[in-house]
Amino acid sequence: MRAFESPQGRLISGVITIETGELIGIRWHGRGGQGAVTSAELLAQAAIAEGKYAQAFPSFGPERRGAPVQAFNRISSQQPIRVRAGISTPNIVLVLDPGLLGITDVTSGLKDNGVLIINTRKSFEDIEAGLGSGRRLALIDATSTARELLGVPIVNTTMLGALVRATGVVKLESLFEPLEKRFGRLAEKNINAMKKAYQETLLKEK
Repeated sequence: MRAFESPQGRLISGVITIETGELIGIRWHGRGGQGAVTSAELLAQAAIAEGKYAQAFPSFGPERRGAPVQAFNRISSQQPIRVRAGISTPNIVLVLDPGLLGITDVTSGLKDNGVLIINTRKSFEDIEAGLGSGRRLALIDATSTARELLGVPIVNTTMLGALVRATGVVKLESLFEPLEKRFGRLAEKNINAMKKAYQETLLKEK
């Protein structure tokens, strides 16, 4: 993996390695209407299409638009998934709404080798000033990409692109068919938004 130095720290040009032999737990943090639950469902469909075992399920707070929402994935490349409980020690955490950083402990339970993926316009230094350093990070201005290509600040598909860039948990092309089935005539725009986010996601090791 080729690395390069930047004023923001040691960035890497490829995937932050997640051990593929383990059961991967993913926790999504968003707000109602942002598409966190849809993202989890699409990811599970892509993983299953690759021959993996996967599940997706939500955990809601007050059921209203704009209220904090969590969604979860488990993905295994080796064996069926028997566990149905919530994920308290995820390998990967995604934050769709940067406003949640100040009101929710998004890093709670994140494994030492885990990856935190945030929709934000802030730099690595700014994020680490608020959350602390010593963890692997992926940053993407998903909201701007969604506004540009979709015309709305709904970041579920852009965050899928960031997830694939940061972890390689599925192949990017494995998400095309789930997006086509989900979004119909809007699928092309969503796929383009996902691809753009994939290209623009910045990665930083510990």
